[in-house]
Amino acid sequence: MKELTEEQVFQKLSALCASAEHCSYEMAEKMKKWQVADGVQARVMERLVNDKFVDDERYCRFFVRDKIRYNKWGRRKVEQALYMKRIPADVSARVLDEVDHETYVDILRPLLQAKRKSVKAGSDYELECKLIKFALGRGFSVEEAREAMK
Repeated sequence: MKELTEEQVFQKLSALCASAEHCSYEMAEKMKKWQVADGVQARVMERLVNDKFVDDERYCRFFVRDKIRYNKWGRRKVEQALYMKRIPADVSARVLDEVDHETYVDILRPLLQAKRKSVKAGSDYELECKLIKFALGRGFSVEEAREAMK
């Protein structure tokens, strides 16, 4: 592979960030894949952050909003995904705390109603256990699942 100059790396990454929101971990992984030298990686990352192409808190806000609204994920699943993206825990916790508890319950309620139609259970207890297990798999807490089922 042809070696990229520092300016070429910056141009490629800034164009990528201009088209969609990305976190610093994703940018670092791209540079590692391109086999960019460590010093160049640090300078390019600093430029991306200073020029506001990369902002982990902004990325986190969009990520949380999208995953909750469109993917119907609960807090735990979003937390895990942010951890995998190497978003600092204080940033992710602050953003997730801004999401109202009722939002989670309002998202979970229709999911459980749809799932209830397809679940085969011998008793109400078994049905409730299966629905709670489903909710846990989507990243919701047991309390949120019970509240949504009421």
